[in-house]
Amino acid sequence: MGFTIEKQMVFLGLVVLFPLLCTSDNTFTSSRATYYGSPEAYGTPGGTCGYGGYGKTVNFGNVAGVSRLYKNGSGCGACYQVKCTDTEYCSDDGVNVVVTDSAEGDRTDFVLSTRAYTKLAKPNLAMEMFDYGAVDIEYRRISCKYPGYNLMIKVHEQSKYPQYLAIVVLYVAGQNDLTAVELWQEELKQWNPLRRAFGTVFDYANPPLGSINLRFQLSGNAGYTWVQSNNAIPGCWKAGALYDSAIKLA
Repeated sequence: MGFTIEKQMVFLGLVVLFPLLCTSDNTFTSSRATYYGSPEAYGTPGGTCGYGGYGKTVNFGNVAGVSRLYKNGSGCGACYQVKCTDTEYCSDDGVNVVVTDSAEGDRTDFVLSTRAYTKLAKPNLAMEMFDYGAVDIEYRRISCKYPGYNLMIKVHEQSKYPQYLAIVVLYVAGQNDLTAVELWQEELKQWNPLRRAFGTVFDYANPPLGSINLRFQLSGNAGYTWVQSNNAIPGCWKAGALYDSAIKLA
């Protein structure tokens, strides 16, 4: 099922905002976090993951740029619970964030949006948190869940039909890192890899005509696995369109 760019904007505005983040049994790791300013305290649409508007508003704008957890882009879309450790100022649960960017501060693993950084603090103590600038934290990986929605494929706006195809992969649920994407080349009877252009943007020059079958390599608790979507992108694909892969991840 395809969405025009106009419908896509409505779709992102209404649905992408609300992932349900569930904690895992992972132990916490000690680190540091700081924050960056942005309009309305959301994330930035210019993040290096390539999410565009999705990276600004996903999870109510509770997003983060990461340094070593970026993992050359395969860390994009990962979800973490982040808590600061000062018992006088810090809330018990902290904040659940989605990685949408790469960033580094003063010996930090996380650079949080202003909204996310505010949630580290106990009620009415956010200003004291901002005075610190960077705080000691502990974090753990958690699962992302998007009830009712499958893994989605957005055709990047820089795509040029039919010579150049770039895609952005959204709604990667669970604790999965997207490590590779391949398309089926019917005339050669083989899977060919897309290039990771940057972040979670994958591209392919001179893609096959007609509908495109894709498969995605995921790295998670079970190791590396492949999931496949037949006719993932229709033959008449358009730049900016959003397509449902029919793949449901957990």
